[in-house]
Amino acid sequence: MEFLHITSPDDYRVQEIFNAYCKTFPEDERRDWDKLKTLFSNPKVKIISVLHESKNIGYLIIWELSQFVFVEHFEVFEEFRSKKLGSNITNYLFENYPRIILEIEHGHLSDDAKRRYAFYQKNGFTLIDEMYVQPSYGEGKRPLDLWLLANYSPENLNAIKDEIYDIVYH
Repeated sequence: MEFLHITSPDDYRVQEIFNAYCKTFPEDERRDWDKLKTLFSNPKVKIISVLHESKNIGYLIIWELSQFVFVEHFEVFEEFRSKKLGSNITNYLFENYPRIILEIEHGHLSDDAKRRYAFYQKNGFTLIDEMYVQPSYGEGKRPLDLWLLANYSPENLNAIKDEIYDIVYH
């Protein structure tokens, strides 16, 4: 498995990533194209194409913040799911980032949400905040009640949430 940091929105993989991003994540859970493009010039953000057997099988959008990495989006493309590739991606994250925070929808909302929550639990994440609110991605988009997960026990959850709000969702 290869993890390729994409540095330009002109990279040929970006359109495939954006198409999957729009198909998988509801409007309120994602940036529009113009806002996503600005991430490529942000030094705190890495958009990573995940390759397996020379195929683009998914992506990560991560933020390298002061004391932790925030995984904003993590997707294995639909045709590659249920093949243990997501676990390989979490292994990559754990090997490269000792402190990881991510958001997911509440585990009781749907079968998909339950499956995602079970996946993250199985792969070393624990629930650290059930009252987390993801700010709106912009005009016409709603804030969302989500859960915050981590692969460690953060000491100051409010400071972590403030940093996510100030930097990721500013």
